[in-house]
Amino acid sequence: MASSPGNEKTVNAVLRISQLDALELNKALEQLVWSQFTSCFHGFKPGVLAHFEPEIKAFLCLILWKFTIYSKNATVGQAILNIQYKNNLSQTEKYQPLSKHQKLWYLIFTVGGRWLEERCYDLFSNHQQQSFCKIKSYISFGSGLLKLCGLVNFLIFLRKGTFATLTERILGIRSVFCKPQSVRQIGFEYMNRELLWHGFAEFLIYLLPLINVQKLKLKISSWCLPIAGLSNSENTLAAHCRECSLCGEWPTMPHTIGCPHVFCYYCIKSNFLFDMYFTCPKCGSEVRNLQPLKYKIEMTELRV
Repeated sequence: MASSPGNEKTVNAVLRISQLDALELNKALEQLVWSQFTSCFHGFKPGVLAHFEPEIKAFLCLILWKFTIYSKNATVGQAILNIQYKNNLSQTEKYQPLSKHQKLWYLIFTVGGRWLEERCYDLFSNHQQQSFCKIKSYISFGSGLLKLCGLVNFLIFLRKGTFATLTERILGIRSVFCKPQSVRQIGFEYMNRELLWHGFAEFLIYLLPLINVQKLKLKISSWCLPIAGLSNSENTLAAHCRECSLCGEWPTMPHTIGCPHVFCYYCIKSNFLFDMYFTCPKCGSEVRNLQPLKYKIEMTELRV
């Protein structure tokens, strides 16, 4: 992963966001390994791994620990982000690798603690004796207390930027950069492209509220699907306009706006209230007077 550590190697502080990203990458890797492992048992009876799931997860995490923390003093997420653990208990500011005891206790706290939390409920759930109930309550209380301590540690981490997890603080291990971080140089072409895009986006955000999208859509639909050949008489309205020009359904409480088309009352009223310059989507006529259709359109005309 990184060059071999030595006493002459200086350390570099790690950003908070980099430490949090490393933790998320570690969780994603564990989920990926577990999903790949369970996919090997799709052809077996459902629930074949349910009874041994905590032990299998602990075994997989043990393998990951062997090839990451134990071998390279860094998790997979840290290795991706050019980070590794440093023994913060040493008095020198130079880089010092983790001791074997720290690596072993890291395994116990992370893998062993997670296994105990997942397995203790199964161990004591089937026992109704008073002693087992007390042990279960003590374990629940201890788990809650550890989570509270983890929350306090996280708040301190946001304040000071060291020891992202409670395990790191207890064991005295700190995340440091393997190599000094170089200054990122951004090209002028990329900056000009970003400035142009942000300016165009701000212009669209300013322009879109000024455009009546609904009216524009109705205008385009009137050009694409024109309807002609109807007279302005009410007899023609009653005989031919058997659907609302807005919703396309049988008109409910049919109304007209002064053109040869019929609308549902709620359709035309809501559109007119939304846009006082509303025009008919069929012929483009403006709303002159909204009035009910005098001739009733009966549902029996559907069978004609």
